[in-house]
Amino acid sequence: MDRIQTMTPKEQRKIFYRLMGYAKPYKRSLIAAFSLLLLTTIGDVFGPIIIKVFIDDYLTPRVFPYGPLAGLAAAYLLIQIGNVLISYFQLLKFQEIALRIIQQLRVDVFTKVQGLGMKYFDHTPAGGVVSRVTNDTEAIKDMFVSVLVSFIQGVFLLTGIFIAMFILNTRLAFFCLFILPVIFIIMKMYRAYSSIFYQDMRERLSQLNAKLSESLQGMSIIQVFRQEKRLRHEFGDINEKHYWAGMKNIKVDGLLLRPAIDLVYVAALIVVLSYFGITSFTQPIEIGVLYAFINYLDRFFEPVNQIMMRLSMFQQAIIASSRVFKLLDEEELSPGQTIENGKRETIGKGEITFENVSFSYDGENDALKKISFTVNPGETVALVGHTGSGKSSIINLFMRFYEFDRGDILVDGRSIKMYPMAELRQKIGLVLQDPFLFYGDIKDNIKLHDEEMSDKEVEEAAEFVRANTFIEKLPGGYSHPVVERGSTLSSGQRQLIAFARTMATKPKILVLDEATANIDTETEEQIQNALRRMRNGRTTIAIAHRLSTIQDADLILVLQQGEIVERGSHQELLHQKGIYHKMYLLQNGLVEDMEDATSER
Repeated sequence: MDRIQTMTPKEQRKIFYRLMGYAKPYKRSLIAAFSLLLLTTIGDVFGPIIIKVFIDDYLTPRVFPYGPLAGLAAAYLLIQIGNVLISYFQLLKFQEIALRIIQQLRVDVFTKVQGLGMKYFDHTPAGGVVSRVTNDTEAIKDMFVSVLVSFIQGVFLLTGIFIAMFILNTRLAFFCLFILPVIFIIMKMYRAYSSIFYQDMRERLSQLNAKLSESLQGMSIIQVFRQEKRLRHEFGDINEKHYWAGMKNIKVDGLLLRPAIDLVYVAALIVVLSYFGITSFTQPIEIGVLYAFINYLDRFFEPVNQIMMRLSMFQQAIIASSRVFKLLDEEELSPGQTIENGKRETIGKGEITFENVSFSYDGENDALKKISFTVNPGETVALVGHTGSGKSSIINLFMRFYEFDRGDILVDGRSIKMYPMAELRQKIGLVLQDPFLFYGDIKDNIKLHDEEMSDKEVEEAAEFVRANTFIEKLPGGYSHPVVERGSTLSSGQRQLIAFARTMATKPKILVLDEATANIDTETEEQIQNALRRMRNGRTTIAIAHRLSTIQDADLILVLQQGEIVERGSHQELLHQKGIYHKMYLLQNGLVEDMEDATSER
């Protein structure tokens, strides 16, 4: 088993108090629920006393007056009926409060996830995040519904039972006090061991979700490369570790929950019966008091058993809460979440300037090194270079997916950090190489549920990028259903919808990440004109692998190992006969490899 870091009792208390903070808005409802709980506890305590009175005052002396007996019977019946009704309402109230708390907690977690930076998702499996939002919050709900109610009810009932026992027989009640430290020791031992195993189980469950999510998303690759056996082995290995963590916890439950408490119960019963047996040699004993004590012992250990059984839920909830709060405390926020904007700066002309920008993903190796260039309003700058040269990193920084701390990026002469994220997202349009489509229909995927955008604007955007030619042929047209990730559409169709989505927002700046990579030659020719119209009057940064798509760019930057090694127009770069010239020869089939391109020079 991998080493799992356990929490100290102090850390568990801190998490518990923080969790209770979510109950503050429902203070009045909780007071009402606990009041109802107190009433049911009082009813549970008074029931045996009524039976004791009946046995000692009426049954033993064989005196059966109708009036008092009818009163006792009516009181006992009313208590039992009242307990049933009150228990229903108090349980309903606690359930409602618990669901409201978990509802708010899930909203907080989901909101937090939306604000996390891309760097967080670089090292966190998606399945692990899903597990925290679903499984872990569900475990917390069980604590509010079951654990707190059982614990508070148990405390009320135990207190009432001991008070009643002291009233009936003070000496015997003192003898029964030995139960409390024994139970406390058992609880402490259980918490110490179970917390380790429950934390292990939660980690394994998160890993199972992550592996399942990865397998579902990459199912086509798994089947193509025949990775089913390997994935089954990896999933089975994690599942086996989850099984053994569960078995260890079951062993602890089997030893320290009901069996240990039942042993203490038997010891307490022996003490009570021995006391009454010894006392009977010297003085008469009251059968009603004996009944009441045995009944109270039985009622005493039932909530203790419930509390012990709920301790497992409590441990799960505390472990789950620690994972949820760890996510809520995550400081790897998206750059826009960490910057306080004094002024509401707006993008006007769309001039872009990179000033000596350097950046590293891991804090050690620079992906970008002193990048500097300017894109004037309405101009197009193309980024070319081999894989890993830094093209996407420039886009990531400009789109504020990652934070940078060396150099600066200016838009209209002001640092990009000065602009609100809403302004950047509204004025900068991004089209990725692999577009993402949401479940719904084509119209919703273009407008992205923007209520202010009319259907006419959606159709105009689709027509602008020539997406209307295939959309209108689909069953339902713009209402044609789109399944998850748009898998029933071709790559080119998904890309054209992404184009329309971008143009529907009427951006001032365009960012194209090899936007025509998944479009066939015929379709590419159709949208090149649309791309020119898109770029007209807009500042554009375009990543290109096919040099034919950016020959009309105002400026082409050639990147190598995070640095700009060449810059100029298409013709200027060809005349330089450098890296760009080699790439051009290779793509046009004039040479077969880079060595031939070098010799051609």
